[in-house]
Amino acid sequence: MTDLPKLGRPAASALAHAGIASLEGLAKLTRNQFLALHGVGPKSLPIIEAAMAEAGLDFAQK
Repeated sequence: MTDLPKLGRPAASALAHAGIASLEGLAKLTRNQFLALHGVGPKSLPIIEAAMAEAGLDFAQK
C-alpha cells in the first residue's frame, strides 16, 4: 500500500518508474528533481505538496 495521493497516470507512472512508492521516498527528492521526472507536470506539485505537508514532510533541500 502507498501513501501517495491519487495523481494522473503520467505522474503516477513516473513515480513508479523512479521507484518511489511513498511520501517518505518522495521527500528524498528536491522539488526540481520531482518536477524533472518525465510525466510529472505542474498540476501534480500542489497535490504532492499538500500530501507531504499533511504527513509532516517536505522536499529535500539539496
